[in-house]
Amino acid sequence: MASTAVNPAPAGPGASDVFPRDRLFLIAGPCVLESDDLNLRVAEAVARVGEYLPGGVIFKASFDKANRSTAGGVRGPGIDAGIAALERVKRASGLRVLTDVHLPEQCAAVAQVADALQIPAFLCRQTDLLLAAGATGLPVNVKKGQWMHPEGMAGAVAKVRSTGNTRVAVTERGTFFGYGDLVVDMRAFERMREACDAPVVFDATHSVQRPGLGEGGSSGGAREFIPVLLGAAMAAGADGLFLETHPNPAAAPSDGPNMLPLEELDGAVHRALRLWEAAR
Repeated sequence: MASTAVNPAPAGPGASDVFPRDRLFLIAGPCVLESDDLNLRVAEAVARVGEYLPGGVIFKASFDKANRSTAGGVRGPGIDAGIAALERVKRASGLRVLTDVHLPEQCAAVAQVADALQIPAFLCRQTDLLLAAGATGLPVNVKKGQWMHPEGMAGAVAKVRSTGNTRVAVTERGTFFGYGDLVVDMRAFERMREACDAPVVFDATHSVQRPGLGEGGSSGGAREFIPVLLGAAMAAGADGLFLETHPNPAAAPSDGPNMLPLEELDGAVHRALRLWEAAR
């Protein structure tokens, strides 16, 4: 199913066709790449959202989850199989695709298929990785470390921009609060926008994660708080949304407790769009 998402020209410094500053956009998909059937089922739902979301959509899934809580945690298909799977999603759905990179040497290979790269929160200060991602020329979404203050992200953005690549977004995904909980400071959206001069995304699903507090040492989560945080972030001025979603989160190989059920995706984005429009 091909997306009919509108992708107008970028507006303002740091904006891009993938991460516009003045039209709400969505990054969404399963946490990790699975079977082609599941990947495409999720992609079709994301494409339907793209038919009405003014800033468009981009499909997200990881080929490797390199920061699992335990050595036996599911990591994904790996870079070669993952790139091939993303290419199949792109070809079948017509969507743009985004994926995480963990090592500098992965960036050029992934850029052959991906339309945007993402820097995981735990790696947001890794200079060589940020430079390699920027050097691809693709839009780069840098997720804020769970321990960092909003202004601290200016250095990460500057590293990407030092390559001549100005197409950078930053993502708020909660801050560690004690052991096993994340909190979202709604001031972070304005503070990061001022410090980084870049579109600011809200990751509503990782923000309800409970790191290391799931079964067997894996991360838990409280997905019931996704709607309230999503609404608050829209009112607080987020430019884009990040949502991991799955047809059956309980059976997902990674991050199931904090993923949005796929059947709730359309309703959640519709509500977010209404709040975003009202706040603007």
